[in-house]
Amino acid sequence: MSIVILDFGSQFTRLIARRFRELGAYSVILPGTTPMERILEQNPLGVVLSGGPSSVYDEGAPHPDPRLLESDLPILGVCYGMQFLAQQAGGTVERVGKREYGKAELTRYGGRLFQGVSGEFVAWMSHSDSVTSLPGGYEVVAATEDTPVAAIENVERRRFGMQFHPEVVHTPKGIRLLENFLEVCGAARDWTPQHIVDELIESVRAQVGSGRVLLAISGGVDSSTLGLLLARAIGEQLTAVFIDHGLLRLGEREQVESALRPLGVNLVTVDASEQFLSALAGVSDPEQKRKIIGREFIRAFDREAEKYGPFEFLAQGTLYPDVIESAGGEGAANIKSHHNVGGLPEDLQYKLVEPFRYLFKDEVREVAALLGLPEAIRMRHPFPGPGLAIRILGEVTREKLDILQRVDDLFISGLREFGLYDQVWQALAVLTPIQSVGVMGDYRTYGYTAALRAVTSIDGMTAEFARLPYEFLETVSNRIVNQVHEINRVVYDVTSKPPATIEWE
Repeated sequence: MSIVILDFGSQFTRLIARRFRELGAYSVILPGTTPMERILEQNPLGVVLSGGPSSVYDEGAPHPDPRLLESDLPILGVCYGMQFLAQQAGGTVERVGKREYGKAELTRYGGRLFQGVSGEFVAWMSHSDSVTSLPGGYEVVAATEDTPVAAIENVERRRFGMQFHPEVVHTPKGIRLLENFLEVCGAARDWTPQHIVDELIESVRAQVGSGRVLLAISGGVDSSTLGLLLARAIGEQLTAVFIDHGLLRLGEREQVESALRPLGVNLVTVDASEQFLSALAGVSDPEQKRKIIGREFIRAFDREAEKYGPFEFLAQGTLYPDVIESAGGEGAANIKSHHNVGGLPEDLQYKLVEPFRYLFKDEVREVAALLGLPEAIRMRHPFPGPGLAIRILGEVTREKLDILQRVDDLFISGLREFGLYDQVWQALAVLTPIQSVGVMGDYRTYGYTAALRAVTSIDGMTAEFARLPYEFLETVSNRIVNQVHEINRVVYDVTSKPPATIEWE
């Protein structure tokens, strides 16, 4: 049983789904134009119509399947979704003279979805259209100074609409409105980490049977958690392979081994650093580096698969956002392709096992905690597949890798020491090809420049540089130039994304 969210292009659609799951109710996202048959396959208890950039009166504006409105399912319309509900029931939606964007205080509110809410109610608005006349059977249950129709409801038909966004943090009491909608739907609040683990284990066992499963471990939270889950579900039928391409952080292979093997994961580790470094010799172009690393990884992985095989299944840590962004349903916008969703070869010899296909990152972290994954891996920052190769500007050599590993370790350990690690979304060090004159003691130096970068973000699509304390930056800079003698200058990157990217290459 689920809450189905029909996506009409809102930047907040995923957030709606996450909020319901945080409340213990399973939710799924489907394209706004999804046929009713597919909606019913999700065993819906209720449906949410998301916001979006279109106007309901535009020619070609996206609409849900008309049969949805004829059904008895509870429906909640948010922003564009509310306007659609009102228009289809006979109301009027028009462009208003003044766009309402940002925080607005409700001048009055009431009705079923506002039960249990009291005091000041601040809502986040983002609209140029408004409902100007109400359809029959509906009543206005909330208003702001600029928007007389800020929320509507038809309790008899279980139809509700909000012009504002209850899912964002800028609507502090919005979570209670979503909770009230779950009560209207009669949704069970049993979507918990333990429930997720139990369901996933049962699903894996049903799919795999007595077959053997191959998994590539990267050292990140997704593949590591998947390794633990599969070990719990199928034991020795799993072979997890960790390819050490020599481009990892300091001590990372040992950390992965000590974290997973004691928890029962059948882990094979391979030192392929010479293979990768030889292939990268003389290469400076970042895209070429990425392609070489991808090619060599497949070669190394295939060797291990042949050595320990045969395998019937290949497991992947595909997450729900990957599926959504790669057009996981008809009508969805293809934002970007993901190697583990749409980029696999058509003649793939394995059947795919993707237990996390409908989980968000925060849910995987909760599952990881339940399965006993150490915090150092569970809460680890994102790390690129090509590793430190794209944090060394120019050619990758073993000497430069050694330098960058030590700089990175000092930066990350310093963040942990100062209690800053969990306050930033990602932190990294870059070894630049810039060399400059310096002085240490009575001696002239000519060393490399290291760049430090830390950002705050929600999903990595946009990011702000982290305002790290000067005391911290001074301490870490001193440690780097004193302990990594090849470095004599440290700079801090204060560029946001956009215009920059988080990584330098």
